[in-house]
Amino acid sequence: MTNQELIDALRAAEAVKFGEFELSHGGTSEYYVDKYLFETDPRCLEAIAGAFAGRIDDEKLGGVALGGVPLAAATSVAAGVPYVIARKQRKEYGTGNLVEGRLEDGEEVVVLEDIVTTGTSLVDAVEALRDAGATVERALVVVDREEGGRENVEDAGVEMESLVTASELLADRDSA
Repeated sequence: MTNQELIDALRAAEAVKFGEFELSHGGTSEYYVDKYLFETDPRCLEAIAGAFAGRIDDEKLGGVALGGVPLAAATSVAAGVPYVIARKQRKEYGTGNLVEGRLEDGEEVVVLEDIVTTGTSLVDAVEALRDAGATVERALVVVDREEGGRENVEDAGVEMESLVTASELLADRDSA
């Protein structure tokens, strides 16, 4: 799948919006990529999972809760590899795990994330996975907003690959 095909799939899912939006880190933006629209659209989710599956070997996948979980589940099916879920915080009941699923000590995990702005959620997930015994050196993301997230993720010792960057996504706004 080419970048343009993925951009077209994101637009077809009506996931790229223009206006004034507040972002989770407190900043504002003239555009918003609605992960809930692209992750709940079967054609778009299938395209993303296929693109991710083509970029992994047989590593275990790690989905960042909440947005990375459908990506990890769909990619798991597409690639035939298992996944784990990295929670943002421990549950107060049940096992109380930060990482859900089977994870062996030293197992290599590629983390999947929807959108990276500052990279904080991704870095937190990497730390939780590492604390649980995983080896994490790579992350795959759908959209890199190019707002410092890549640098923060790489400062944590993780190579980050994005399917699409904000520059590519916004290059032809008239098509949106």
